[in-house]
Amino acid sequence: MNLTILGCYAATPRSLTNPTSQVLEIKNHMFLIDCGEGTQVQLRKHKIKFSRINHIFISHLHGDHFFGLPGLISTFRLLGRDKEMHIYGPKGIKEAITLLLKLGDSWTNYLLIFHELSSKESELVYEDDKVTIETIPLNHRVYTNGFLFKEKLGERKLNIDAVSKLNIDKAYYHNIKKGKNIFLDDGREIKNELLTFDPPAPKSYAFCSDTTYKPNIIPLIKNVDALYHESTFLESEEHLTERTKHATAKQAATIAKDANVKKLILGHYSTRYKSIELFKEEARTVFANVELADDGKVFAL
Repeated sequence: MNLTILGCYAATPRSLTNPTSQVLEIKNHMFLIDCGEGTQVQLRKHKIKFSRINHIFISHLHGDHFFGLPGLISTFRLLGRDKEMHIYGPKGIKEAITLLLKLGDSWTNYLLIFHELSSKESELVYEDDKVTIETIPLNHRVYTNGFLFKEKLGERKLNIDAVSKLNIDKAYYHNIKKGKNIFLDDGREIKNELLTFDPPAPKSYAFCSDTTYKPNIIPLIKNVDALYHESTFLESEEHLTERTKHATAKQAATIAKDANVKKLILGHYSTRYKSIELFKEEARTVFANVELADDGKVFAL
């Protein structure tokens, strides 16, 4: 599981920083999470293949989180895309995107499938045989969700020495990796645990974009391997959090500590501060394993 940060600063794009967007690679999927201005430029800069993106998740309809989406959709069209694209986001995202396509007479030559979200409770929005994705309801000035990405438990790992010693035919390897016992020609039953190793523990990643401090999310993100949580302010501006519906680095760290997450990744920094290192310093007074997102940074989770 790899996370590439394309942008992680609040609100206004600058020459050296970009608003929120990131790519999560998980179980051969490449999911785009939020799509602020400049996202497609960042995708090119970091050599991420456009064609691998088939699912886009938008947390909310503030410009710094989705104004890059119309341009990206148009570029897919110019590149001759013919594979369908799934877009998950708040109710209204379909109207916003299709109005621009209509006014510009720029309908895509591929199918756009919108999954509009309106539930205030966590819900499953995507599932296949390897991954599940659920919403994390947040508290911002408009309807907002985070997203929880979870790997499913994989196949058991074949113990090559054990199967070779018993002269088990390769035709049985598939069933063995599926957890089944095997019967030898002499009638003996060989238990699966003697032929395999446990698969790697499935990993999980929680993305929590714009939100105030919201302890309600703790049960949803309990024990995740990595949590990205907005940290717009330092404690000196804590008084701004209720009006703007944002959080401080310390509040993000408190969520991480109470949810027992393995790693906290901070982002969505206000540009009023002279250094983002200040966010890490404050967060580490509450939670030890803190890292800073920054444009172009890659996390191997």
